[in-house]
Amino acid sequence: MEADFLYTNLIENTPWEQGEIKLFGKEIREPRLKAWYGSKPYTYSGVTHSPLAFTREIKGLKQSIESHTKFSFNSCLLNLYRDGTDSMGWHQDNEKELGANPIIASVSLGAERMFHLKPIQRGTSSIKLPLAHGSLLIMAGETQHYWKHQLPKTKKELGSRINLTFRWIN
Repeated sequence: MEADFLYTNLIENTPWEQGEIKLFGKEIREPRLKAWYGSKPYTYSGVTHSPLAFTREIKGLKQSIESHTKFSFNSCLLNLYRDGTDSMGWHQDNEKELGANPIIASVSLGAERMFHLKPIQRGTSSIKLPLAHGSLLIMAGETQHYWKHQLPKTKKELGSRINLTFRWIN
């Protein structure tokens, strides 16, 4: 299966980094590992990431997603969640270089995790989606204007998960 091959290849061949971010005025280690691929640098949480050149495997996946979705992408953020204690808190992908209505194509590999969406304005229900090995989730249009998303910690014992988020950087 292609998802199994990609997962193994990325685990073994990605130069994973764990940076520091500022959270409530304190420097903390990011609760996951990451790598940035593409043609342009990307800044979020006050840190600028210099791009690595696309590998053959990531470029092939990008082309497959572009063919399927008819959207174009020039970059990819990889996150490695080593177990249930690695996470990503509530946020929006709304950095200026993503444009007004960014399109994010999110591919999940490895352990299934619950992905949460919640509306910024109260009164609407939150959404929880299980993202299985090999799944593709598209966030487009005004999603980032009205919704926040997260990958929360879990006490469930589970293996590692890689998330690739393809996007267009202006």
